[in-house]
Amino acid sequence: MTENLVAAIPGDRTLLIVEDDKSFLQRLARAMEGRGFTVTTAESVADGLTEVERSAPAFAVVDMRLGDGSGLDVISALKQRRPDARGIILTGYGNIATAVTAVKLGAVDYMSKPADADDVAAALLALDGHKAEPPANPMSADRVRWEHIQRIYELCGRNVSETARRLNMHRRTLQRILAKRAPK
Repeated sequence: MTENLVAAIPGDRTLLIVEDDKSFLQRLARAMEGRGFTVTTAESVADGLTEVERSAPAFAVVDMRLGDGSGLDVISALKQRRPDARGIILTGYGNIATAVTAVKLGAVDYMSKPADADDVAAALLALDGHKAEPPANPMSADRVRWEHIQRIYELCGRNVSETARRLNMHRRTLQRILAKRAPK
């Protein structure tokens, strides 16, 4: 870690991850445990609020859009219960208005999915007023596009026609993209 990164709350590395994508949740939880955090997970806003009420963590990583509501509710509840907590919002649907709202509610950062665990840890541990360093090897634009297509494909129950319709692309074009390996 660089000199401008330090734990915001020394000694307390409790982390709540609220994410409805189970595979991403499990990967991120394991990765954050490997970086010294004590991780609790939740798959919905309701479960996240229950965890915050039970024992407010020092850190939180919350998905913006969850099946039962907005992750902003979890950030807001966390900041009310523990004002020194540091939370970040992850989203696959970023826009300026929600980023501003997230920061106003107390989030320290707003990151697009899929986020790398190193970037998440850096954002959580960055000193106030200092931005985490940009990633050493960010994903290429082709990889970001491929990840987005994969996410929509999964959300559509792996239905190619429905995915193509929602992405406003031809079904055969989508089939060719899905048949290829992920770009670097």
